[in-house]
Amino acid sequence: MIHYLEHNSIDKQRWDACISGSCNRRVYAFSWYLDIVSPGWDALAEEDYTSVFPLTHNRKWGVSYLYQPYFAQQLGLFSVKPVTAEYLGRFIAAVPRCYRFIEIQLNAMNEPGAETGSITQRVNHELDIAPGYGEISGRFAQNTRRNIRKSKELAVTAGRDAGVDELIGMFSENFGRKEGKLQEKHYQVLRELIVYCQSHNLGYILGARDSEGELGAAAFFLFDGPHVYFLFAASSLHARDNGAMFSLVDHFLSENGGKYKVLDFEGGNDPNLGRFYKSFGAEEVYYPALFINRLPAALNRLLYFYRRLRE
Repeated sequence: MIHYLEHNSIDKQRWDACISGSCNRRVYAFSWYLDIVSPGWDALAEEDYTSVFPLTHNRKWGVSYLYQPYFAQQLGLFSVKPVTAEYLGRFIAAVPRCYRFIEIQLNAMNEPGAETGSITQRVNHELDIAPGYGEISGRFAQNTRRNIRKSKELAVTAGRDAGVDELIGMFSENFGRKEGKLQEKHYQVLRELIVYCQSHNLGYILGARDSEGELGAAAFFLFDGPHVYFLFAASSLHARDNGAMFSLVDHFLSENGGKYKVLDFEGGNDPNLGRFYKSFGAEEVYYPALFINRLPAALNRLLYFYRRLRE
């Protein structure tokens, strides 16, 4: 039987055991991760915690809703048993009706049926890094090889000497302000997440600097079992000129090729990012986004204008 669990009643030890042993494990679904990106999250769970479904919720204009937290690309149903469309549908049907608006992303092994709501497919990119570096680099695109050579000629070097504030500051200065999606509260969540992972030996920041020591690119890599996540990255305006980000990824692969199974680049809907990931040999992997709207007409109009103002 599927039970609705408020946050304080969730047995996080059993929850994490389910995520760890699930057939579709994702780091985003561990309790410690959810506590950082969506404090107070609730859940659906089988009585024996063999299947669980996080409910990342919020409230605005008097309406309770489910949303996808920043820095948690894929959530949905996780189970130690095979996840069928019918089984997933039972969990979605069990989401309390108090959540009038649902806009969440499930994981790549969740295949919802048409009756569950409006479904769109989103794109992720994953790179098989189980082979050694020699085989991995043999799949690099010609343009990637050229950029790596250029970075070496310009004495760009990669290392673990970049800090969390440098990484976030670089992103904010060069892309964040223009994009406008991430606010200071989101950067604070990201900072907390990175610091937690670093303090528990779950990840590190890799930076690429030019011959004068100027940081041109940086990325935070998060490790979970055989899976590595390219969780957050930034580059300067000069990175295109000296191939800093290419150098950074190449350095990571040279150190970690053969040690882990998958490098998850996360992004994919942006065509430019997609081309960058594919240039290292990454392949597209799709995961579903679920949309359910139970709002009354007046609130739907208000939501429409609110979104238009944010465009």
